[in-house]
Amino acid sequence: MAKIGIIGGTGIDSPEILQNREIKELHTEFGTPASKIITGVVQGVEVAILSRHGENHQFNPTNVPYRANIAAFKQLGCTHILAGSAVGSLKEDVRPGQMVFTNQFIDRTTKRIQTFYNKDKVCHISVAEPFCNELRRILAETASELGLDFHKSGTCIAMEGPRFSTKAESTLYQSWNADIINMTLVPECILAREAEIAYANIAMVTDYDVWKEDHVVSNEAVVETMKQNVDKLKRLLLAVIPKIANLENSAAGALKGAMF
Repeated sequence: MAKIGIIGGTGIDSPEILQNREIKELHTEFGTPASKIITGVVQGVEVAILSRHGENHQFNPTNVPYRANIAAFKQLGCTHILAGSAVGSLKEDVRPGQMVFTNQFIDRTTKRIQTFYNKDKVCHISVAEPFCNELRRILAETASELGLDFHKSGTCIAMEGPRFSTKAESTLYQSWNADIINMTLVPECILAREAEIAYANIAMVTDYDVWKEDHVVSNEAVVETMKQNVDKLKRLLLAVIPKIANLENSAAGALKGAMF
C-alpha cells in the first residue's frame, strides 16, 4: 500500500485531515526538515504532512531545506508526494482560485542545490516528464467529480524569489507559453525523482503575476486567496488519497542508468 507525503505551501497546511495524529521530529544526512512531520491516516492510508516553509513560515523560497524535506519523506517510507503550492498566473484563462496540475517546468532558479549527489557521485536524473502522470490523472478525475475549477496540465516557471517578477520578466515568460509561476517547485520535484518518489504538484492560483494591467500582486492578496482555496484542497486530498492507496510508484527505478 502507498504511503503518501503531503507538502503544504503558503497557506496550505491541513493536519486536521489526519486521524491518529503523531508528531515526528526527524533528522537526515541533509539536515533537519523545515518542520516537524505530522503522521496519521486518511481512510486507512498512511499519510505524512510537512510544512515547506516551516511552522512559522520562516524559510524563504531559496532557503527552504528541500533536500532534508524530501529525505525525511524517504526515511518515512513515502512512495508518493502531493505538493501544494501558491502560484501566479501568466494567462488570462488561468484564473485566481483555480487549480493547475502541473506537467512541465522551466527552471529560472540560480542558488539551489538540485541533487542529493554533489560529493562522490554524479546523478544525471531524467526529468523529461518531471511529474507522475498517473497521479495527475487521478487528481484531475477527482477534481472533476468534486466540481472544482482546474486545469489538468500547465507549464510552471520556477523563479528564484523571494521577490516578485518585473513586468518585463512576466511578459517574457508569457512569450514562452508558460502558464503559471512559482518559487518552490525546483528543486523539490527533482529531488523527489532522485529519491524515487512519485510526485505531483497541486498549484493553487492566487494572482495574475504582474503582466496584467491594474492588477497588484501583494502578500496580503496572495494569502487572502489562499485562505479561500484551503477548503478546496482539503476536499480534494480527502477524496484522492484513498484512490492512491494501491497505486504503483511511477518513480521506482528512476535512478537506474542515472548514476555515473
